[in-house]
Amino acid sequence: MTQFRTSSRPKNPRRLLALALGLGLATAALGTASPASARSTDQASAPTSAVGYVGSAAKSSDKAFFDAVLKSVAKRQAAQPSLKVVTVYYNASQAPSFRSQISSAASIWNSSVSNVKLAATSGGGDFSYYEGSDPSGSYASTNGHGSGYIFLDYAQNQQYDSVRVAAHETGHVLGLPDHYSGPCSELMSGGGPGPSCTNRYPNASERSRVNQLWANGLAKAVAQLDKKG
Repeated sequence: MTQFRTSSRPKNPRRLLALALGLGLATAALGTASPASARSTDQASAPTSAVGYVGSAAKSSDKAFFDAVLKSVAKRQAAQPSLKVVTVYYNASQAPSFRSQISSAASIWNSSVSNVKLAATSGGGDFSYYEGSDPSGSYASTNGHGSGYIFLDYAQNQQYDSVRVAAHETGHVLGLPDHYSGPCSELMSGGGPGPSCTNRYPNASERSRVNQLWANGLAKAVAQLDKKG
């Protein structure tokens, strides 16, 4: 594999758990971590889209995951208008092998952007991380019904810089699409530059885009909720 993959092909439902996206969207799945293939099917929900770490050179326009997370955060902001900092909460309990990499990825984004922050939680979050083995590799996924998560593949994280993989997939949470044809200096180029690329940081353009999305997009989402309320 040399590039990330964007696919609408459903994953094996045994590899999926329904996730919570805070405040009534769902409930984060907790308990003993296990490879994706071992998850129970009665709690599974096959994704309608998945944006992978390695795939075709076509630029992904999928934004369903970002929209789901944005909606979750907007509900919290609308319910607590006094909140000064926009925070996206993640649950990494189902990816114990990658807790260090996930923490590093969150720190990278928190030091790179100012309009949104990532924070760990042990309860229901806006999205979750999972680990396991999947021939498709690592990916960010959504089922189109308000649930999203990041899956980290064991083999791929041995082949590629693991922190870069985690930071790249987290970039999807924050609203950035894949751009496989980009240089190594572009975080969202993912696996495009090959396994030798170890850059873990978003470039100036990516940082600016995330700040813009969370300044303008969140305000619009909260305003829409206020109108409905």
